[in-house]
Amino acid sequence: MGEHKVNSKLKKENRLLYINHLLDDLKSLAYMLENNRIESDDIRLGAEQEFCLVDQSWRPAPKAAAILKSLKDKHFTTELAKYNVEINLDPFEVKTSVFKKLKIQLHNLVDKVHQIAATHNSKVILSGILPSISMNEIQLDYMTPEPRYYALNEMLIKSRGDDIKIQLYGVDELAISHDSVMLEACNTSFQMHIQIKPEEFESKYNWAQAISGPVLAASVNSPLLLGKELWSETRIALFQQSMDTRKLTRANIDQQARVSFGENWVRGSIVDHYKSELSRFPILLTKKIEESSYQSLMDGKIPQLKALNLHNGTVYRWNRPCYGVGNGKAHIRIENRYIPSGPSVEDEIANMAFWVGLMHGQSEDEIDIWKKMDFSDAKNNFIRAAKEGSEAVMNWMGKKSLVSDLISNELLPKAKKGLEKLNVNSQEIAYYLGVVKQRLEVHTGSQWTIKNYRALKKNSSQDHALLTLTKGIYENQRSGKSVAKWHDIQSDQHPKNQAAKMGHIMSTTLITANQADSARLTVELMRWNNIHHLPVVDDQRNLVGLITWRHLDKYW
Repeated sequence: MGEHKVNSKLKKENRLLYINHLLDDLKSLAYMLENNRIESDDIRLGAEQEFCLVDQSWRPAPKAAAILKSLKDKHFTTELAKYNVEINLDPFEVKTSVFKKLKIQLHNLVDKVHQIAATHNSKVILSGILPSISMNEIQLDYMTPEPRYYALNEMLIKSRGDDIKIQLYGVDELAISHDSVMLEACNTSFQMHIQIKPEEFESKYNWAQAISGPVLAASVNSPLLLGKELWSETRIALFQQSMDTRKLTRANIDQQARVSFGENWVRGSIVDHYKSELSRFPILLTKKIEESSYQSLMDGKIPQLKALNLHNGTVYRWNRPCYGVGNGKAHIRIENRYIPSGPSVEDEIANMAFWVGLMHGQSEDEIDIWKKMDFSDAKNNFIRAAKEGSEAVMNWMGKKSLVSDLISNELLPKAKKGLEKLNVNSQEIAYYLGVVKQRLEVHTGSQWTIKNYRALKKNSSQDHALLTLTKGIYENQRSGKSVAKWHDIQSDQHPKNQAAKMGHIMSTTLITANQADSARLTVELMRWNNIHHLPVVDDQRNLVGLITWRHLDKYW
């Protein structure tokens, strides 16, 4: 979603021109692969940090535009919602202290936006799903006013032909019907990029798929959505359902979702992969492109492959292969899209070290991973990680084991070897892999969140508990410590503020009164459930009013 100048309403002839550019891009990429025109020597890392803005009441603050204007820094850009911002880190060559450099830059940029946000009465929180977000903040009014977001929303709704329906089951159940793509705005992530050699695409991409389950299990941080306990990493299910373009009809029930882990191991080059994606996923967005990439290539230039990158950006693989140009050279990289934002910068850099170490710790007998592991196991491991986190049982190379044991006994040592192979400083290796291990031994971000949320709910309303939890995340985050060292939230830390809008006082398990009910029943419903506000609905469940205890106390 990084392309700004897109269009969903181009005339037929302009769409055909875009398709020609798309085919030219594939031809150009094939030529570059065949003629060794893609960088194969250096290995670089990069990352994108998404985060949330909150106001003084710990609710989402739609201040991104004003804050970005004050920042005047190319590292920062917009996201889907007015209360989200993204940081694009510089690419770093893998050398001795690469993770130290990444951490320093990320800390500096986060501190910079903290300072600017404060001048706009806002705060910055790294959270896969912000606990205090409500139905109120996922309306279209909160969408960033840029053409790419409106175009995406229009095409998504048009493709589905209906509202977006979300059904999630965990400890609680959440079922919502929504009329826009804004449900996706609940998600923020820490996206990691690693450059690979073009000739190793098949083995490296498949290996990235294989390790996704364990890496996610160690990194989960998003167990709540709208006050409901759902998956350990609820973002996975929410993103897949909120961005699904399929119409659920008999004719295309087997059509693959645009947000997906995949259906099988990939075979062949990155060009073969892109051809497969283009065959299965219709073009959603187009843009005007002036110059043929192939002609540009023949003229001795390095093409940007704008049409191909735009289409690739609308197919949401959890591990997404990308083409790019940097430092005057073309390269191929894998983008890891499943890691949540937070719980702290320290945790995010540790997640990156673990992932990069595993990517380069791949042994010779794991190059042809399909010979050792069934793809269905890799996919199932990923879903189990999203649902159960570090408590999941996984099938790894034909053997079942608790994922925390698998990571501690086998994958952390493998990651250590991979980082040593890259000549990363031994102290950095020990420290960051130690952060991962300590989370498994103490608690992950999701486990800390659920423990504290349940404790807070015992003595306060759901809304108050969510606000207190958000405040607690912020304060622990600012300490700079990894989540395994976070303190629990004390009951006396409740923020003193009231619900600002009806969407804040209404839980998703909603008790209502029918407009035909008697006043006596309404009183009893409020007494039985210890509530002071009761929505009134008609027979079709449409909201027709709101009655409060003050009304009843006055007239009853």
